[in-house]
Amino acid sequence: MQDLLMRTTMDSMFKVGLGTELNTLSGSDESSIQFSNAFDEASSLVYYRYVDLFWQVKRYLNIGSEAKLKKSIQIIDNFVMQLIHQKRGQMKNGHDSKAREDILSRFILASEEDPETMNDRYLRDIALSFLIAGKDTTANTLSWFFYMLCKNPIVQDKVAYEIKESVEWAQEDNMETYTRRLNQGAIDKMHYLHATLTETLRLYPAVPVDGKMADEDDVLPNGYRVIKGDGMNYMIYAMGRMKYLWGEDAEEFRPERWLVNGVFQQESPYKFISFNAGPRICLGKEFAYRQMKIMAATLLHFFRFKLEDESNGPIYKTIFTLHMDKGLQLLVYPRGISA
Repeated sequence: MQDLLMRTTMDSMFKVGLGTELNTLSGSDESSIQFSNAFDEASSLVYYRYVDLFWQVKRYLNIGSEAKLKKSIQIIDNFVMQLIHQKRGQMKNGHDSKAREDILSRFILASEEDPETMNDRYLRDIALSFLIAGKDTTANTLSWFFYMLCKNPIVQDKVAYEIKESVEWAQEDNMETYTRRLNQGAIDKMHYLHATLTETLRLYPAVPVDGKMADEDDVLPNGYRVIKGDGMNYMIYAMGRMKYLWGEDAEEFRPERWLVNGVFQQESPYKFISFNAGPRICLGKEFAYRQMKIMAATLLHFFRFKLEDESNGPIYKTIFTLHMDKGLQLLVYPRGISA
């Protein structure tokens, strides 16, 4: 399931960010699959540098993990740069009728005013930053979301019922007709789904630990003094489980904690820190929620999910985002048919 979600979010982020159909989900394009695999491998290898004392030596000698990383980066660079060149050509020749609909197109238009600064390498970095920020974080959150629904079948049924009540009824229902009716108005009604996704992020934040650097001398609320340039890490994963923040049931999965009379109520971003807070708050927060709701609402409308092995809990994989090691193995049943 996790691999499926990874491919889905890669495709959707590529469509929104670069205006290109990547089609890794269908597996029909070998170059796209190669790019996706290189992207995932590069993310893991960069994180590995934190524990590899000799990564700089390996990079200098071009051996081991650093040789693999260099190869992956080359694949990524070539693929994205080729897309940028194609997009520039299409827009220049007037063949791209949907210019401005994707982020890359808008940056290409803006680059005409400052071509030296906003060159192709700059555009490549923008595109990759967009993918890095949105692909794994969304896919991992959905993985934990479906895991928690399987551990809490009553919550799964509540979410499925709300989805059914929120989307306009149709006599003939298939994936295509349903997704057309899954508009913003329907999504906005899904307060319990929003609460369930948020509760998932509280317990399993996409980025479990984050760090900041002091821009100037300061004093923290607890009286601790920090000096300009000091680095500090904070554990988002631990904060979501602190009883003095969330109450005695802090470790329980309870979406109802986010609802008042059935309406979702947001907590302070300095308490619920999964999307960061203040000037550094995630710019893609609303997009991420929308993407997750569409995916969750579509799958839960048609299917029920159950863990393949109820006795085994997930194992965390050490990487920048909170991955499940070896993925998420689920049994899937058409909704309405008992397991």
